[in-house]
Amino acid sequence: MKKTKIYIVLGIILFLIIITIALVASTLGIVIRKSKTETKNVECNEGALVCSISSNDLMKHLQQLQNIADESNGTRAIHTKGFNQTFDYIYNYLTTNTNLKVQKEYFSYMKFILNNTPMLSTNINGLETNYTYGLEHDFTYLRNSGSSDFNTPFQVTSIPNFGCDESDWLNATSSSPVGDKVALIKRGNCTFTEKSLLAVKYGVVGLLIYNDGTAPNRYSPTSGRVDQNITFPALSISYQIASRLMNAIQNVATNVVVRIHISTTKYPEPVGNICAHTITGDATQTIVIGSHTDSVPEGPGINDDGSGTATNLVLATNLDRLFQTSSYPPYKYRVKFCWWGAEEVGIVGSGYHVSQAKYSTIPGERISDYLVNLNYDMLGSPNFQMGIYDGHTANFSTTPPKAIPGSIRLTELFRNWFIDQNLPYTISELGGGSDYASFLAAGIVISGLNSGISDRKTKEERDYYNRLLGQGNGGVANAEHDPCYHQSCDSLANINPLGHEKLSKAAAYILEYLGRHSDLRSYLYPSDEIRQLEKISTYRSTEKDNVQYVFYRINDL
Repeated sequence: MKKTKIYIVLGIILFLIIITIALVASTLGIVIRKSKTETKNVECNEGALVCSISSNDLMKHLQQLQNIADESNGTRAIHTKGFNQTFDYIYNYLTTNTNLKVQKEYFSYMKFILNNTPMLSTNINGLETNYTYGLEHDFTYLRNSGSSDFNTPFQVTSIPNFGCDESDWLNATSSSPVGDKVALIKRGNCTFTEKSLLAVKYGVVGLLIYNDGTAPNRYSPTSGRVDQNITFPALSISYQIASRLMNAIQNVATNVVVRIHISTTKYPEPVGNICAHTITGDATQTIVIGSHTDSVPEGPGINDDGSGTATNLVLATNLDRLFQTSSYPPYKYRVKFCWWGAEEVGIVGSGYHVSQAKYSTIPGERISDYLVNLNYDMLGSPNFQMGIYDGHTANFSTTPPKAIPGSIRLTELFRNWFIDQNLPYTISELGGGSDYASFLAAGIVISGLNSGISDRKTKEERDYYNRLLGQGNGGVANAEHDPCYHQSCDSLANINPLGHEKLSKAAAYILEYLGRHSDLRSYLYPSDEIRQLEKISTYRSTEKDNVQYVFYRINDL
């Protein structure tokens, strides 16, 4: 009996010990988990979406894009296997890994095929010279060039200035009509496409666009494109050839003619955009985030714009995952992530999307439903800048006033984030060469980031970045931000992971800030400021009188 009592007592004691151990373990587990959570919050208190951004996730997407380019002769340009596989990768990744509503949108763009090696010769007072084809030689074709086989040579006429304005062409015709002649035009001030459209208007039979010789890398011919519908031949020629022709043309007694032989094939072929939007949020108040999927034919485009593509994918995936948790409430606004096609041939995909939105009557698809476009084009440049689009530099002659105040506010919002994070930043002018341009022209507020292209980092910029990022992280002075811009070396090795991650975190912060705003439409479109801007009938181009400085009194951006 005593033994039985002893066993009972021992059993009770053992049971209590087990319970105690379990409670202690449970308590320790809670403390450990709580400690880990608290540590994470201390390490990253910038907001859940910002904290979710990692360089590893970005690099995984970039590796996939590099693999795609490797299997497509080193390019992801439109009308190639590389572009089509990039398109499929984005679509499949989103449909597999998110609950976003993913949609494809198709438009046509002219497929261009060069059928032969072009030939160019000049004849100056009977002295004929044949030139060598190639980017590193005398001349190259311009994409979308028409065909020609000149059985007889044609006279050359020089268009003054840059051939960007009607006045340039009118001045050229004052002494002799330019029709039925080959026009010689210097690069600069506007796109090759704009030059070619004026050439069509004035009836030329050929177009020679020459490099300007203003820097060591601006003597050789350059790759580029003209309008997809032109029928005459279009070439890029070296500064040396242009100088020879220009000198000869100066003497009216000199007979200057050229022969061009080029065979091309052009026909329309579909290209696609992909957009994926959240299933929550007001569709009539949509935040649009964009990057572009295509590269140039010359390279894989891992920075331009694989880096923006990767950032967009990580933002979309991570935001969707957060929305699936109970601790991260949905935004008041719908968020639409888009990957535009055919940016490299003239921001065609985004332009098509905006044009469709202008005529749409479907709620959520109308241009009036778009509150803002955030554009991320090139975020991984090796000698990077942390560039913020400057809303002050919008073209005030072509931008509706309602888009200006909000674009300026977003410039300041980005800038304040970099300052708060003790990070360097660079203010970048809006040049109109990326997908935001279509939205801005339609009166939509825009902003975005970039890491720099072929412009050079100054010593002052390098030292400034070194001070805030640490010695050695500020880059190289007097070197291009991206020395592989539009070249075959724009590969995975061309990416700076540090700069890419920092810029992607900034993109996440802005999205989270706007998504949590109580009244985004009023914030981005302040009625009083817009009304005052609309009263200004003339926008002056000089900095002193520019409306952005007169109206906002901001000179420190």
